[in-house]
Amino acid sequence: MLLSGLAFADYDSEIRDLKLEKEKLNSEIKKLNRQIASTDSMLRADDTRYKTLQNRYKADTERRRAEIDSLNAKIHAVAAQLQEERNKQAHAKNRSDNVAAKRKALRSTLVSLCKQLERQVALTVPWELEGRLDRVRSLTRDIESGNASEEEGFSRFKAIVQQEIKFGDEVAIMNTPLTRKNGELINAQVLRVGNQWMVYSDENGTVYGNLVRKEQRGKITYEWNENLELWEREVIRYAIDVKLAKKPPQIIAMPVTLSVVGGVK
Repeated sequence: MLLSGLAFADYDSEIRDLKLEKEKLNSEIKKLNRQIASTDSMLRADDTRYKTLQNRYKADTERRRAEIDSLNAKIHAVAAQLQEERNKQAHAKNRSDNVAAKRKALRSTLVSLCKQLERQVALTVPWELEGRLDRVRSLTRDIESGNASEEEGFSRFKAIVQQEIKFGDEVAIMNTPLTRKNGELINAQVLRVGNQWMVYSDENGTVYGNLVRKEQRGKITYEWNENLELWEREVIRYAIDVKLAKKPPQIIAMPVTLSVVGGVK
C-alpha cells in the first residue's frame, strides 16, 4: 500500500507538472498567436501602405508625365514662335538690306546723273554758268556725303533739270559790262534766246556781236563774232528793242548765221 501511495503521489506530481507544462505551452501559444496576429496586422498595414505608396507613385508618375508632356508642348510652341520670330527678323533684315542696297544704287545713279548734267551744263552758253554749275555740284556733294537723302536728292535734281529746261526755252536780256575780242570793255545789252542764240549790242548801237561755239580737240569754247553783216546787226537791234518793249511784241526770225553753232565769218 505504501508503494501504491508513493506511486500515486508520483503520478499526481507528474500530472501537475504536465498541467503546468500545458499551461505554459498554452501561454506561449497565446503569446505566439498574439505575435502572429500583430505580425499579420503589421503585414496588412504594410501591404496597405505599400499599395497606398504604389498608387501615389503611379498618380505622381502620371501627373509628372502629363506635366512633362505639357512642358514639351510649350517648348515646341515657344520654339516654333522663336523660329517664326527669327524668320521675321531675317525677312526684315533682308528687306532692310534690299532697301539699303536700292538706296545705295539710287544714290550712285543720282551722282552719275548729276555729273552728267554738270558736263552738259558746262557745254551750254556761258550765261550765269558758275551759278548753274554750283547748283549741280552742291547737289552732287550733298548726295555723296549723305547730307541729302535719296528723296531730297531726286527732288533737287528734278528741280535743277526743270531750271535747265526753262533756261533752254526762255528769252532773257541783261545789261552788263562785256569785254570785246580786242580787249575793249563796253557796256552791252546781251540777249539770249535759249541755248540757240546769244547776241549783244553796245549802248550806242554801234558794236554788235553774236556768240559762237568752237570745238578744238574735244574741248568746247565760246567767243564773240563781231564780223556781222548790216542786216544781221539790224536783226539784233530789232530783237533787243522788242525784248526791251521799245518795239511792239512780235516774233523775230533770228537767222541761222547768228546762232551759237552758226560759225564765224
